[in-house]
Amino acid sequence: MGEPLARNDTAMQFEPLGDQAVLVTCAHEESAQSLASAISAATNEGLREVVVAYKCVALYYDLERTDYASVCRLVQKLALRPCSAPGRLFRIPCCYELGSDLPTIAEMCRCSVAEVIAEHSSTIYTVYALGFVPGFPYLGYLPPRLAGIPRLPQPRRQVAPGSVGLAGRQTGIYPAAVPGGWRILGRTPLIIADLATEFFPLRIGDRVEFVPIDRQEFDRLLGQRLTPCT
Repeated sequence: MGEPLARNDTAMQFEPLGDQAVLVTCAHEESAQSLASAISAATNEGLREVVVAYKCVALYYDLERTDYASVCRLVQKLALRPCSAPGRLFRIPCCYELGSDLPTIAEMCRCSVAEVIAEHSSTIYTVYALGFVPGFPYLGYLPPRLAGIPRLPQPRRQVAPGSVGLAGRQTGIYPAAVPGGWRILGRTPLIIADLATEFFPLRIGDRVEFVPIDRQEFDRLLGQRLTPCT
């Protein structure tokens, strides 16, 4: 039980995750999302939870009702199903005027501030994971020109809610006032998550497009909740 299974025809790799879970690593992020959707939609006695992030799908099961090998066989069967449709699209307004690190980001990318904004807002990102605080979306992937920006040497003690940051190949949105080390290039006026009311509109596989707005529009939209376009 402790040895990973060999790769199969669908380029998946299996390994135990503790004694009551299977970790499946797929070839692509899209494959992991499709697999998680297929498993969630199927009738799976013994499975308690399906968690997907990037190329990995974690399947937590009830050891009294199923076992490691049975879950692996189920995954191999469901992996043959067609890919799921693209996730919902969210257009998120972003005031780049409020990006405290925007000039530094432009300097690091060796381009102008206007070019950074154009690059960042011309890409449609996919939600590949949610965390490190409830509702924080990890969005990928940045256009090559913006990729590779390092985190701050010393994280900020508090980042304003709605701050849009980037680091490495990813961009993301801080849903609340929390510590953070990503470089901030803008801020959205919308509420993207709220733990108190259990408001978490973004899901793995959803798509996000940032729409530049000015400070006046930011103030007008401040406090409204995020809703999908499709």
